[in-house]
Amino acid sequence: MAASGHDIAIVVTRADKRRGRNAAPTPSPVKQAALELGLPVTQRIEDVLDAGAELGIVVAFGRIIKDEVLERVPMVNAHFSLLPRWRGAAPVERAILAGDPETGVCLMAIDSGLDTGPVYACERVGIGAEETAGELRERLAELGASMLVHALETGLGEPLPQQGEPTYADKIEPEDLHLSWSRPAEELNRVVRVGRAWTTWREKRLLIMQAKVVPGPSPDANPGELHGDVVATGAGGLRLLRVQPEGRAALTASDWIRGSRPAPRETFGT
Repeated sequence: MAASGHDIAIVVTRADKRRGRNAAPTPSPVKQAALELGLPVTQRIEDVLDAGAELGIVVAFGRIIKDEVLERVPMVNAHFSLLPRWRGAAPVERAILAGDPETGVCLMAIDSGLDTGPVYACERVGIGAEETAGELRERLAELGASMLVHALETGLGEPLPQQGEPTYADKIEPEDLHLSWSRPAEELNRVVRVGRAWTTWREKRLLIMQAKVVPGPSPDANPGELHGDVVATGAGGLRLLRVQPEGRAALTASDWIRGSRPAPRETFGT
C-alpha cells in the first residue's frame, strides 16, 4: 500500500520474510522497489497518519485497515474482480475455478467491510480457456496499474454503490487443489490452471502442473486410471503434460511415465 501527499509518500508492506530454511530475511518486491526509489517504508498502517498523506493506494494488501486510519486518509483499492462478484482474498483463483468467462479490475473506495466499498471504475477482461491464474493475475496487474494512473491524473470522481449479488473468494486451501478424479476433466483442468494441483501416486504426492482436456481413454475406465498419459475422470480425460513428484524437480509427463513405468490401469489416489 502507498499513501501520498503533494511531496510526501510512504509505502506500507509486510515484514521481511525468510525465503529458505537458513536464508536471511529478505524484503518484499514492493519494499525493494520503494527503497530503490528512496521512499520511506513501514510495516505499520498507522504510520500513514503522520506522513502527511492525502490518499492511499491499496493493492493486494491482505490486512484490515483500521477505521481510525480510513477516517483521516481515504483509500482506493484495485481489486481483481468485477465487484460484487468475488469479494475477498482469492478472486483470480475463484473466478477460474468457477469457470467464469470474464473478470476484471475495479477501483473501489475502501470502507470497514470486506471489499464492500463503492466503485469508481471497472474494466472487464476475458479469461482465456487455458490461461493460468499466474498469467491472468499478471494481465490484471498491468490493467490495474494503468487504471490507477489514469484515475490519479484525471480525478477519481464520485464512486457508485456496488450492484448485484455478492459472492466471496475464500482463501485457497490445499484441499481446494486436490484432484478428485470423479469430477469432470474440465473442472479438474481449472484446478490445474490455478496452480499447485495435486494427487497421490503410490502413496506420495504428485503435483500436476500442466494438463489438457481430451476424450476419455476408454468407456470402461474408472476415474483416476492412467492410460498412457491420459487420466480417466468422471467425464472425459485429462492428458498430463507436466508434473512434479514429491521431493523432485518438475519434468514432462512423458519423462515421468518412462521413469515410473505404470502398471496397466494403475490408478492415482482419489
